[in-house]
Amino acid sequence: MCSTKRLSSAKCPALKFVVVISNAPLRGAHNYAEVLNAVDTNTVEGYHVNPEETGVIQLSSGTTGRAKAICLSHSQVVNSSYFLGKRLGFDKAQHIICVQPPLFHVFGVVGSISNAAHFGATLVFPAPMYNSTENLKALENERCTLIYGTPTMYIDLINVQTQLKKKLYAQKAFIGAAPFSPELLAKIKDKLNVQQILPGYGATETSGAVFVSTSSGLTVGQRINDGYIIDHAEVKVVDNCRNIVPFGIPGELYVRGYYTMKGYLDDPDSTREVLDCENWYKTGDQFILYEDGSGKVVGRMKDMIIRGGENISPTEIEKLLESHPDILEAQVDSLLKLPK
Repeated sequence: MCSTKRLSSAKCPALKFVVVISNAPLRGAHNYAEVLNAVDTNTVEGYHVNPEETGVIQLSSGTTGRAKAICLSHSQVVNSSYFLGKRLGFDKAQHIICVQPPLFHVFGVVGSISNAAHFGATLVFPAPMYNSTENLKALENERCTLIYGTPTMYIDLINVQTQLKKKLYAQKAFIGAAPFSPELLAKIKDKLNVQQILPGYGATETSGAVFVSTSSGLTVGQRINDGYIIDHAEVKVVDNCRNIVPFGIPGELYVRGYYTMKGYLDDPDSTREVLDCENWYKTGDQFILYEDGSGKVVGRMKDMIIRGGENISPTEIEKLLESHPDILEAQVDSLLKLPK
């Protein structure tokens, strides 16, 4: 049986238990299977969970570099994953999903595990750590019908597929977590034999996706976007004075709804910086909202380069550079004028 003895470490006094997923015994650690078997099911079934209690704590540094612990309630995780699955059409067709993002990312927790639990989708985890070669092999061997990934992950997949030339069965590709170029979407369709591209936009602070493509994906000739507003959500795009800007004009994206985080753990000051008194979450993203409810990220507000009085978006320049066939990825930054 699993021992209940606690650890006592002078270097890490807060650490009491270590649980490992391994068949090999490790001194001082608990085996995961033994922990599960030691649970009294009657106790678990009799426990009543408050939907508004914190159910998940996700660490995310965003672009600040300093990790923050984001508290998401049971209700937020359950509803966000449900409406994501509905938008992707999981209620109408069963999918075998190749999960490339890590499970410590909101893409993995909400977009994969909780989402699949709602609709009975099959999840395939190709390797303990990210491995593009194993991901590609899993796509072929498990006959995955849907791929989850970030732009960089798809670039890796395309490169490996160019070498290995596997037989792939994926019908759809869900892409998010970073800006992407139209050229990358074209390569995903061409090299990975994918029929439909499903873009999405979200943040850990929003329990995942706020904008998601329809289940049919982007169509030929359609304006490239990050999807459409998720069901029962509120969004607005504002200028520096917090005035709502017209459709098609870039500004900062504010979002509000059932998915908005409870706050940063034990950090009320940082919480107040991004959640206002009306519970609008300030994403910090420069965003364009269109009349049809779709939208796209232009860049980060604080990444804007100001030259000659003009606001220059690094993301737009990066996408232009990436349209060149010999450029895989581009990163644009400002350079201070050096004294002569």
